[in-house]
Amino acid sequence: MKHFTKLTGALSLTTALVAGGTMAAAETELTMYYPIAVGGALTEVVDGIVADFEAENPDIKVNAIYSGNYDDTRVRALSALNSGEPAQLAVMFSIDAYDLIEQDLIVPFDDLVEGEDGEEWLNGFYPALMANGQIEGQTWGIPFQRSTIVAYYNKDMFRDAGLDPEAPPSTWDEMVEMGKALTKDGTSGIMIPSTGYPYWMFQALAIQNGKELMSGDGLTTYFDDPEVVETLEFWKSLSTEHGIMPEGTVEWGTLRQAFLEGQTAMMWHSTGNLTAVKDAASFDFGVAELPANERKGSPTGGGNFYIFKDTTDEERAAALKLIRFMTAPEQAAEWSIATGYMGVSPAAYETEALQAYVADFPPALVARNQLEHAVAEFSTFETARVREGLNNAIQSALTGAKEPAEALGEAQEAAERLLKPYQ
Repeated sequence: MKHFTKLTGALSLTTALVAGGTMAAAETELTMYYPIAVGGALTEVVDGIVADFEAENPDIKVNAIYSGNYDDTRVRALSALNSGEPAQLAVMFSIDAYDLIEQDLIVPFDDLVEGEDGEEWLNGFYPALMANGQIEGQTWGIPFQRSTIVAYYNKDMFRDAGLDPEAPPSTWDEMVEMGKALTKDGTSGIMIPSTGYPYWMFQALAIQNGKELMSGDGLTTYFDDPEVVETLEFWKSLSTEHGIMPEGTVEWGTLRQAFLEGQTAMMWHSTGNLTAVKDAASFDFGVAELPANERKGSPTGGGNFYIFKDTTDEERAAALKLIRFMTAPEQAAEWSIATGYMGVSPAAYETEALQAYVADFPPALVARNQLEHAVAEFSTFETARVREGLNNAIQSALTGAKEPAEALGEAQEAAERLLKPYQ
């Protein structure tokens, strides 16, 4: 990839300039925290894009700091700000926006961009990916590593089970029926992860059952709605009644490897894992949109860029320049190819690089195409605490510690207490 070629060249040039004593000091220094929630050497990809930016902007120095998963990154970035360590921008959960606004930590991009060019840039992203970052008429987050949940499936196992490898399940009923045909000793028909981000998978299932988990203003949750309870009962039934998924919890962090090792014929996971699966799979695999019950659908997911409020005008301008560079069509295309995350704008899919890639590897379009049926990822005020209550409810139901209705009722009561001060 050209990033690594450029990176090598940039380092050689830097070495030469330092040796000659002619290297100019960068005028503006930026610290950027960012997460990785899927496997693969994605830090190298980020470093390569940053090196390209610095080569084009020698007056800006960027310290890109990998900070763990999304929750780790939020904690680390905010801890740095609270302790007085300078940080100008970060990639954090798209769903962190409400909390970041409430804590008065970020600035809206509407105040930073200028003229028709700036307006065109803000309008150039997929609307579904902008939904979590646009609150009360302003844009607080810019899409970067964005995803939908997709269904990966082992085509060889489909063939062995007498199933059409080009016809993955399109409904819940088909998923159960095919899952039974695919379940054998040592191999589950399907695995849906219930650690890491269980609320995300649950939101997908609830949407497919025709129900949202929250209101659009971040003030109300619907965890105890009968159809939402029915959704959790269905998830549990995949193991306890239908026997196509392991009982208890399924680990987010090891599921990709379990799929690659043949422990499951189908898995739901982030499209951000696509390139890693493509590079490691020893079998023929497919990628499909998630199945429908009442409707098709997946929540969007992943991280947005945010600019922190405690920054100088020069730092904000430099941070905006970096963000515009990293989300430009060429970089967005290469990021998508290297990871499986979506190109965040239609223009990314018009680049020669991504057009050639998807022509050769059509699964790279599945997550993007699913945006037609996507909704904003679960997000409220007090997002982390509300989400934790929902995660605990999901896991307690799947492990048999509580009945779904009881677990979700308790999560709803807790959410109402947390959200009451904002209403």
